[in-house]
Amino acid sequence: MELRQLHYFLTVAEELHFGRAAERLHIVQSAVSQQIRRLERDLGMDLFDRTTRTVRLTEAGKLLLPHARQMLATAAKARTAIDELRAEHATTVRLGTSAGLGSRLEIILAEFARLSGNATLELVTAETDERLRRVRSGELDATLLRGERPAPGLELLPLWEDPLMVALPARHDLAVRGAIDLADLAGLPLRLVSRQRNPTLHDLVTRSCREAGFEPEFGPEFTTDQDTLAAIGFGKPSWTVFYAPQAKQLPVPGVVFRPLRNPTPVMRAFLAVRPDPPGAGLRALIEACAKPGAPR
Repeated sequence: MELRQLHYFLTVAEELHFGRAAERLHIVQSAVSQQIRRLERDLGMDLFDRTTRTVRLTEAGKLLLPHARQMLATAAKARTAIDELRAEHATTVRLGTSAGLGSRLEIILAEFARLSGNATLELVTAETDERLRRVRSGELDATLLRGERPAPGLELLPLWEDPLMVALPARHDLAVRGAIDLADLAGLPLRLVSRQRNPTLHDLVTRSCREAGFEPEFGPEFTTDQDTLAAIGFGKPSWTVFYAPQAKQLPVPGVVFRPLRNPTPVMRAFLAVRPDPPGAGLRALIEACAKPGAPR
């Protein structure tokens, strides 16, 4: 019997609906059903009566329910106690970072230093899935995240929204405009990160292009900031996108950055944390990330 199985059981018992339970847990319904079946096999009894229209607790399910609540509550208290002890001994808060933060990261660092006393903030770079795994395991206290996505076992705290800006050759006819209608980029090759590397950004840009009435014509894939911008500035005309705070820190010869409109692609940022009561250092980080005066 695993705590995860008990958590799934309790959620289904509260919802009496596998689909709604899966939505609450941010996982697919088949995973919930699979874990419930495993729990039932371990116990040797059905916990739910299932029909095509209803889900009800069996006698065994009703008997297990208060014990499941007690066991999960005890596990949460144990985790809280350990977290508090770790907070007493640790003076470092470990934060996973996302690309393209620009001036926002500077604001977070300054605010954390002001709010956290003697604690230090350690920045960790890794792929998105790896950062989420480390937060889940406790190796990281939190990670910044671009775009909402399923994150089982974690809470996503909404932060700010960043519009995307287009980077295009300074010699291009569109460069003289103060803002660029997305439809005017149709037919100009788009240098975009692959969907495998960054599905949220890739989907946002391609969806915005379709809203503007065209399918993007993909050119060479986005590699690094330096190489991609050099290719745009001095190679065959093409375009790419950057988050606005990042674009402001990337003056590159031969390239201009312009706001996009009709539509304006906007990416939401989140702070992913474990759903446990935060210690003092993490509370300071959460407050620093959500600073009301930060540019939005």
